[in-house]
Amino acid sequence: MWHMLTLVGKDQACIVAEVTRVLYEQGADLGEASMIRLGGNFTIMLMVNFNGDAERLKVILTPTTKQYQLTMHIDKFDGKLHDHMQADVQICIYGADRSGIVASATDALSAAGLYVLELRTDVAGSSDQPVFIMEIEGYASKGIEALKRAVEVLADLEVSVQPLETLIG
Repeated sequence: MWHMLTLVGKDQACIVAEVTRVLYEQGADLGEASMIRLGGNFTIMLMVNFNGDAERLKVILTPTTKQYQLTMHIDKFDGKLHDHMQADVQICIYGADRSGIVASATDALSAAGLYVLELRTDVAGSSDQPVFIMEIEGYASKGIEALKRAVEVLADLEVSVQPLETLIG
């Protein structure tokens, strides 16, 4: 039975090692995962195939979540590995940080046929001159040229739209 496990807490050493060790020792199989630092926090989204229900999975992980002061959320779902679109485009956007960049960029790109498969943002520079950085991997359902035209509305930002070659097989 597949579960989506989400853990969030203060970034600290050994979280990934401890969580995955506990799951392995309990016979769980891991599927796709996203683990990343956001601000001073660490977040894990992990597909877990486990022969028990969500309550049993929660009991197994509770000592680890208490040790690392992690918030845990578990959902049952249909885990369909390899049943998803493959990214064929990478979009990089950066420039002076301002409100609304993500909303305006993703609105324009989705209208031009982009399916966002992964999106990462960060802020560089200084607090006086923050620089916003966004990287998107996605599927261009209407082609890359449509995406290039769509991002013209982001004239105050640097934008790169590049095809991605994905090795399959």
